[in-house]
Amino acid sequence: MRDLLLQTIPSLNGDECDKFVAYYELLIDWNTRMNLTAITAPEDVVKKHFADSLAALPFLPEGARVADVGTGAGFPGIPLLIVRPDLKLTLVDSLQKRVGFLQTVLQTLDLKAECVHARAEDFGRDPVYRAGFDRTVSRAVASLPVLLELTVPLLKVGGKSICYKGDATEELALSKNARKRLHTDVETVPVPSDYGMRSLIICTKNAPTPSQYPRKAGLPSKNPL
Repeated sequence: MRDLLLQTIPSLNGDECDKFVAYYELLIDWNTRMNLTAITAPEDVVKKHFADSLAALPFLPEGARVADVGTGAGFPGIPLLIVRPDLKLTLVDSLQKRVGFLQTVLQTLDLKAECVHARAEDFGRDPVYRAGFDRTVSRAVASLPVLLELTVPLLKVGGKSICYKGDATEELALSKNARKRLHTDVETVPVPSDYGMRSLIICTKNAPTPSQYPRKAGLPSKNPL
């Protein structure tokens, strides 16, 4: 596993390698008892989970407050935190069992982050969190129109929602109305990959989010903007 990590992410130091190895071991162990990931082969986990998660690194300012919305097994938030412990990270997931896994990973890896058990719609309406983040990151959560409604309300004006996607051409076309209503600009950043097209869709928040967004739980996915 260490060799795979250094071949794929040569910038890692020894401590970071150790943390990724421990993360992999916990992921595989817990995956036997709950559904965390269908990707389990070491090479696939390193490329498709760990390295892929790190694609957003250039877009995260020093000390940024970051929300990983719908983090699941901790992607992309925990890999980002391993190499950028300066980040003020909040991991958000709707399943309590997954939150328990995330807390175990953080404790084992000696990393500091907040874990929140909540639906994304409820999290985005909570005054403790709404409009409080510099960045949001989201990976394999929802289509872009839905994802923007779930993440943009969390951002400060000027903040960026970073959405991990494959070929997002169709989703970008479908998100025009959502981008207009949520006052965002968008740019697409290609991500080098040897297993298919990967990209980051980076949406910048230009004005406060109207108070009706996000709508109540279930509505964004049932009736996208």
